[in-house]
Amino acid sequence: MNFNRRQVLWAGGAIGAAALLAACSGGGDSTTSKPAAAGGKPKKGGTLRIGALGRAGAITRDPHGTQGNESDYLVIALVYDTLAMPGAKTNTVPRLAASWEPSKDLKTWRFKLAEGATFHDGTPVTADDVVWSLRRLRNTPSGAARLPGIKAENITADGTDTVVLVSDYANAELPLLTRLATFVMKKDTSDKAVDKAPGTGPFKLDWYRGGNARLVRNEKWYGGTVYLDAIEVTMFETPQAMANALLAGQIDVASNVGAVAARTAESRKDIQVVRRPDDMSMPIVMRAGSGPFSDVRVREALRLVVDREAMVKQVLSGYGTVANDIMGTGDPNYAKDIPQRKRDLAKAKQLLAEAEFDFSKTYDLVTTEDISGLAESATLFASQAREAGIKIKVVKQESGAFYEKTWLKGDLYTTYWGTNDSVVFFASKTLVSEAGQNEAAWADKEFDASYRKVIATADEKARAAVLRELQQIEFDRSGYLLWGMADGIDLAASKVRDLPELAGYGRVQLENVWLS
Repeated sequence: MNFNRRQVLWAGGAIGAAALLAACSGGGDSTTSKPAAAGGKPKKGGTLRIGALGRAGAITRDPHGTQGNESDYLVIALVYDTLAMPGAKTNTVPRLAASWEPSKDLKTWRFKLAEGATFHDGTPVTADDVVWSLRRLRNTPSGAARLPGIKAENITADGTDTVVLVSDYANAELPLLTRLATFVMKKDTSDKAVDKAPGTGPFKLDWYRGGNARLVRNEKWYGGTVYLDAIEVTMFETPQAMANALLAGQIDVASNVGAVAARTAESRKDIQVVRRPDDMSMPIVMRAGSGPFSDVRVREALRLVVDREAMVKQVLSGYGTVANDIMGTGDPNYAKDIPQRKRDLAKAKQLLAEAEFDFSKTYDLVTTEDISGLAESATLFASQAREAGIKIKVVKQESGAFYEKTWLKGDLYTTYWGTNDSVVFFASKTLVSEAGQNEAAWADKEFDASYRKVIATADEKARAAVLRELQQIEFDRSGYLLWGMADGIDLAASKVRDLPELAGYGRVQLENVWLS
């Protein structure tokens, strides 16, 4: 996939300290969903002032670097275009690539560039520019994870407007790889010139200073009319500071600001609270490859122990939904027909007894506090598990220690992911046996075969059917306990129209936003 972990995380990671405070406040289920204001005839003009999270120490300007700051990623995504982007009805839609077509064996994909696409300096975009950019991306340290199965030498141009990608294996979902990081720059842009390199996006960089930036409209954008004259991006280190700026009228949009701010703003008629469902998952990982949770009956028991409604209410302060242990809840082909797993302590105890689970031991559940809500979810789950006789001790680790000692290694720990619109993404990234980030060390031959069948099936209807089978296996046997999904929450002044409502990366698509 084209996501590296940090990019995936930030896409939903700013539930932030605000959500923690909301959880501690007791929360409730009285939240209301307020869609982004729409309606009226869009008009040109105005400057949108938007806040985004970031830290001075994590600033990066390279479109192919690792963006730890939401603010940097927002700027980059407005200046540079990717070949494809997340969509609403389908999770991959055209952007700089107007269309794509696979070979019969699904290994060779031809991407046709959008007609009339130019860089901000007026230079036409060519296939050579795209090939150079994708090869540059592929040759970064995380390039193999961003474009898996595609070697740099297998990215070529066919004429001036067609880019050819050849995969090592059949992959019906290959365009999905081109959504997040395939930003296109001019061929042979030097590393020293990257920070000022012209892009092809709907906005041009006016200036960038210490994490803050001003962007102006690209009057000649190939993708359609851009309404805003300019966008000013302000970097905030905390959700609270960003929310305060919004409430004080200093900015127009507070992006991914969290539950406490949402509750405060719910009573303000002049503030929109935009909820973007399926924004972030915070599953509990049970090591399936070895240890006390390797027995599928034990993992099933733990999934039956959790009170999902209580978790959403208390951990997410009601700003989320119950999940069903399948990653990728925003996928258009998410298997909603698989019955919702519910709490069943009697059955859990029965399964644990059959598995001869050792009730005399206390099991560590390792978590971090770098994303708020994680530690709270661990604590509440431990309390719920005690009702089934399972003794769990919550162990909090500093983030660095967690990723060095626990992530990918621990028997029981919390994790989080911020882009959740593709079941195949998680299957390839964390669930197939050979996945580089197989968090639970889960190996299931039937699941692997089902995954390979999914990505090798060209017919969408047939692929959806196989994808249903894959999700059933994941539901039955994987190492994930996914109890709920957190909403992404943006706050906006009432004059802001047509804010994107997609989860994760989709919220940076501001080209259709306008001011009333």
